[in-house]
Amino acid sequence: MFTLSCFALCLCASVADFIPSSAMTDDQKQLLRHFLAALAYRTQKALRDAPEEFGEFNAGSEVRTPKELVRHMTSVLGYARTYFVGGQYRPEPLPSLNDEVVRFHQMLESLSSHLGESDSQLKNTTAEQLLQGPFADAMTHAGQLAMLRRLAGAPVPPENFIVASINPERLGIDQPQPVSPDEVWPEAPANLSRQS
Repeated sequence: MFTLSCFALCLCASVADFIPSSAMTDDQKQLLRHFLAALAYRTQKALRDAPEEFGEFNAGSEVRTPKELVRHMTSVLGYARTYFVGGQYRPEPLPSLNDEVVRFHQMLESLSSHLGESDSQLKNTTAEQLLQGPFADAMTHAGQLAMLRRLAGAPVPPENFIVASINPERLGIDQPQPVSPDEVWPEAPANLSRQS
């Protein structure tokens, strides 16, 4: 049976065939690599000092657990990488949130390395589409991780992200502490450290 979703997939595939491979400017590559670094930072911000059981936290109503959400983030970025290397990417579930986080950061590093190549070309998409699609999607999910932290009773302290120490060469788990944590956090739990 030919469904609407099948039609949409066929249409997307057909549209992609008409978008030629395109070389990116150095400014586009630099901006996309910076975005990936901001994603690494914000993801670790949302996960830093999370309770051990946070990976399996269930908010109800079929909402993804944090572990499932990080796997989905890796999948979305793996999809973005296919525009450089071709093929498909569908990661299998890993046993723990920590395992998923390690794989997520490896995917960030892999994608950034493709962006850093002098002759990198996107196949059947543009830098703008990469940003508005999978990159923006992954950043949305980083925000969902922070929201799940609050729902789990372990909220993430606010900070001024404009002055955060974001570096395109630092895409791993080891992200710096906030440069400018908010001075006032009225809803902060009494036992939470201000440095998170």
